[in-house]
Amino acid sequence: MISKKLLLSVLCFSVMGTIFISCDAEDGVDGRDGIDGVDGVDGVDGVDGEDGADLTVAEMDPLTGSIVSNDVFELKGGFSGTAELQMILTSADILPTDTTFVYGSYMDGAALYPYNDGSGTFAFINNLEADYSIARIRMNADLQPMEGDYIVNSTATAFTAMCSGSSINVEEHGFGPLYLSGGEWGGNAKGVFKVNPFRSSDDRVEADRLPALGEWSTENAVAIGKDAFPGQTVVFMGDDHSDNIYPQAHFGMYVGTLGDLYGGDLYVLRGKNPTETAIGGGGQLFEMGMAEDIEYDVEWVKVTERTIDELNQEAIDSLAIGFQRIEDIDWRRGSAEANREVYFNATGRIRSDNPDLNNRGTGFGRVYKLVLDPTDPTADAKLTVVVDGDLEGGKGDGMHSPDNILVTSNYAYIQEDPNGYADLNPEITGYAKLWQLDLNTGTFVEVLECNQTVASGMDIGNTDSMWEITGLIDVTDIIGASEPTFIGGAQVHGWRPGTNPATAQRADGKLFVDPTAIDEGSATMEGSFLFKLTGLPR
Repeated sequence: MISKKLLLSVLCFSVMGTIFISCDAEDGVDGRDGIDGVDGVDGVDGVDGEDGADLTVAEMDPLTGSIVSNDVFELKGGFSGTAELQMILTSADILPTDTTFVYGSYMDGAALYPYNDGSGTFAFINNLEADYSIARIRMNADLQPMEGDYIVNSTATAFTAMCSGSSINVEEHGFGPLYLSGGEWGGNAKGVFKVNPFRSSDDRVEADRLPALGEWSTENAVAIGKDAFPGQTVVFMGDDHSDNIYPQAHFGMYVGTLGDLYGGDLYVLRGKNPTETAIGGGGQLFEMGMAEDIEYDVEWVKVTERTIDELNQEAIDSLAIGFQRIEDIDWRRGSAEANREVYFNATGRIRSDNPDLNNRGTGFGRVYKLVLDPTDPTADAKLTVVVDGDLEGGKGDGMHSPDNILVTSNYAYIQEDPNGYADLNPEITGYAKLWQLDLNTGTFVEVLECNQTVASGMDIGNTDSMWEITGLIDVTDIIGASEPTFIGGAQVHGWRPGTNPATAQRADGKLFVDPTAIDEGSATMEGSFLFKLTGLPR
């Protein structure tokens, strides 16, 4: 209860206040300001809140379309009406739910694996050659990117370029899943890298090499199917050794028990006639002694060295066939007999200061078919030049610098990486191309071409720095597609900040480099393309 005395006091003060406000009495002298009080002590900061939970796969928004037009490629001939190309991802794109991931420089070898988490998504493993790194991109069943990270970075590879790559999986090989990557140039870790495609990205600073497979200037290492030689694992290595005097690239083979990549034997390919002859004369000391569409007897020589210089010298001393820059390798799908057909590219080299070099090694490039013995991978085999880019008037006249190769049951798809020799042959026109070789008939036709004229009109690259088509893989069976489906890409040479400052960056201002892959100061920052291709026959 309020006391009467308190109530009376409040009433008196109210009346006095009313009187002073309503009358214009003369202002009194202002009193002095009071002294400020001492500031109070700051309160203690509150406890930080917990990080929000990561998005589930179901909550992720995929990238449904690239900002780069499909018109930067052109389907050719009959393929323009039967096939379709759709851009999946470029270095300029930003993943909606993983904005920190940047698709880096020189996309190259690739493989696709299903996640076994019930999400219906897939791990796309992709080499970024100029970033010396390997990326992993989660894709949905429509091959739309959802999130990305780097599972091997430039520290792990000692700044060695990760070029072509290949998959090992239980269905085809009897063990896995594993990803093999070729360490080719740059750092001091050349050879074959073995990667678990589902490893934690926290482990990206470390990577394992396979010493038993030897050190080469390795473009790729490819294990053929388990049905080819039951109970054995057979892996082929392509040596991208380039030399200006005489060809020194050799074709290697590793043979071990099923699933063993450490304790097997290593071999190099030697011709049964290891002598030097004129072009097409039948000698097999160097590749140019062999002519197109003639089958030659070859054999395997076991080697004991494993380090790069010693292994190369032992191969020379063994009279192994000298090729000019062996690039990618693949094997024919289908029956066990088909699995014993191996195809590989020699990309070639031309030197104006040594024209005799091309009497020994290819200039514009070649595609080879190797048929293995039915029961023993180390027994004698058969080697054929199936496409010869140096043969004037031949089916390969106009092809140049074949690099990557994909082989299905009935076709080989050959991807060009122009080496700067196009002006030396009037049959070579336009930009980098994808070719199709029919394995049954030998027919060789153009599938698509990079359209750098259109791209440069979009301020993407230019018309002088030739792109490379690369990384094409068949994913039809992996994703359960109802039509033939492939993933491939391009190294968009020339698309970099120095030449295209307006477009060689993302909308958020980031350049084409992911700091978890490589430091910006060491990066090329040149863009890459990734596309889906449907409707090609298999």
